[in-house]
Amino acid sequence: MNPKYRQQFNDNFTTEKYDNFIDDITSDFDYKVTFRIGETPFFIPSDLKKQLLEASQEVISFIQKEGFNELTNKALELNRKVPNEDSHTTFLAIDFGICEEDGKIIPKLIEVQGFPSLYNFQYNLAEKFQNHYPFLSNLTPFFNGLSKEEYLQIVEEAICNNHPKENVVLLEIEPEKQNTKIDFYYCQRDFGVPTVCITDIIKKGNQLFYNNSKGKEILIKRIYNRVIFDELDLRTDLKLNFNFSDELDVEWAGHPNWFFRISKFILPYLKGKYFIETTLLSDLKEIPTDLENYVLKPLFSFSGTGVIFHVKPGDIESVKEKDLYILQKKVNYKPIIQSPDGKVKAEVRLLAVWKKDAPSPTLVTNLVRLSRGEMIGVKFNKDKDWVGGTVGMFEK
Repeated sequence: MNPKYRQQFNDNFTTEKYDNFIDDITSDFDYKVTFRIGETPFFIPSDLKKQLLEASQEVISFIQKEGFNELTNKALELNRKVPNEDSHTTFLAIDFGICEEDGKIIPKLIEVQGFPSLYNFQYNLAEKFQNHYPFLSNLTPFFNGLSKEEYLQIVEEAICNNHPKENVVLLEIEPEKQNTKIDFYYCQRDFGVPTVCITDIIKKGNQLFYNNSKGKEILIKRIYNRVIFDELDLRTDLKLNFNFSDELDVEWAGHPNWFFRISKFILPYLKGKYFIETTLLSDLKEIPTDLENYVLKPLFSFSGTGVIFHVKPGDIESVKEKDLYILQKKVNYKPIIQSPDGKVKAEVRLLAVWKKDAPSPTLVTNLVRLSRGEMIGVKFNKDKDWVGGTVGMFEK
């Protein structure tokens, strides 16, 4: 969209350069990322950046409203409630599809999550792009004029809260099998935070411990939580030594309750030009006759799990727990990024960190997903190029 950088990048691009770029990422840990990395950054022009910031502020203002917790208590009742909840979320991810409406480009809110994303990988990905394409040094992936050093400091403080690194753990289900494993590697390298499987946690009284690489038992004072509950609920084979509902002497970097409070649960309440018509199934008075224009989504799933794109009346009628699903109007993603052979769609995730005593979250960086398929996501983009995860860049 920013024609100057798009033309320059495409003129400099070769398949060999892309392969070298991927090899460079792989070489950091002798590990090849299991999700597809896009060939290009998304060069975001100032007018679209302005829209994204305005739309994000509307979401943030809604979350800050008095009564937000009372409104979203039902989200916890529908799932589970973890003790010792923070006064606000630590992490915030706001996803926008880049769409067309009335012949104009406009971001439309697709999803919002009170949950951490790839904060470490995105920083390193942007740096890799700039190393392989030096002319990109004039651009930045950061908001609010942040430098790389300031960005890392904000994220590290949010994760660690000034605790010794050995007393902070990144908690995940079988982290070695997760697609996001590359982010865990960078988190350990950049911040010194170890990654621990949920089954390796030891509970003594109300305290949690793990064994470090030398076999020494270490007290956990803070958990950087990356566990998704719908995945955990499916893993009945896992044997845990603690329960999230236990009263534990531990801090949370990303308290689990905010995963439910700030989720698709709030989409029906958001109104305005950047928001999509969304209805909770329990509030649906009648099934629309034009179901081809709607998507059926579970409220609390992750990474597109359970989404029905081609909705039939029977799909809606068969949902037993109608409080747990939404019907959302489809939007028209606009193919906007010029590849060597056609244009590509984009979805931009703005990433924010909410400091402990700050009045509001701080937008820090972004994540972009590129698609040629019907939807954003791996299964809709198999065997395609110029698709996958990447980063948005703006002029400084």
